[in-house]
Amino acid sequence: MQKTYQVMLLIQKYFPDLSEIQLKQFEALQELYEEWNSQINVISRKDIEALYLRHVLHSLSIAKLIQFNSGAQILDIGTGGGFPGIPLAILFPDVKFHLVDSINKKLKVVNGVAQSLGLDNVKTTHARAESIKGYYDFIISRAVTNMPDFVGWVKNRVAKKNTHSIKNGILYLKGGDLTEELKLYTKTTLYDLSTYFEEDFFETKKIVHLPLKYKGK
Repeated sequence: MQKTYQVMLLIQKYFPDLSEIQLKQFEALQELYEEWNSQINVISRKDIEALYLRHVLHSLSIAKLIQFNSGAQILDIGTGGGFPGIPLAILFPDVKFHLVDSINKKLKVVNGVAQSLGLDNVKTTHARAESIKGYYDFIISRAVTNMPDFVGWVKNRVAKKNTHSIKNGILYLKGGDLTEELKLYTKTTLYDLSTYFEEDFFETKKIVHLPLKYKGK
């Protein structure tokens, strides 16, 4: 209980305007993921002990860059146990999140967590990324593959109308030196997470924003 209280202070440190409902939802994550992880391993033991730092706060870094508009459509590819989608769905209850993964048992965890939290703005699909239909304001992910492959999966899924402070496209959470990987994409902007968070974990972590043009028929 004391540990959960301390890590909740970490969330509130960077997101001080959470509602009572949101605070309760974030607080519930530790117990929910520990319970699910004992049945279906989606988070390493080391990471489950640092869930709020390595997964929740990392996911919420996207909200330091952009505030999604009410009604926005967000696609989370390779969501795994629900990151970054679940924390962002808590933070933006009026935004629609579509969480996709090719491994069905991981989505069982996501669905269980979302249901326990009462998140009616989350839907899941068991599929490969390239088979997803529809159009989305942003496609989000946490380093599921290299950028050229990822762009190939989602390049035709971006909505035509831009309504946010940055252009529609990919918001990718990744760390390390990305120079080689991103050399084909001259319109990419990198945002260092160390400018938002002071914890050492974020020192080499980045948000990659790659605008993509609408390619609908």
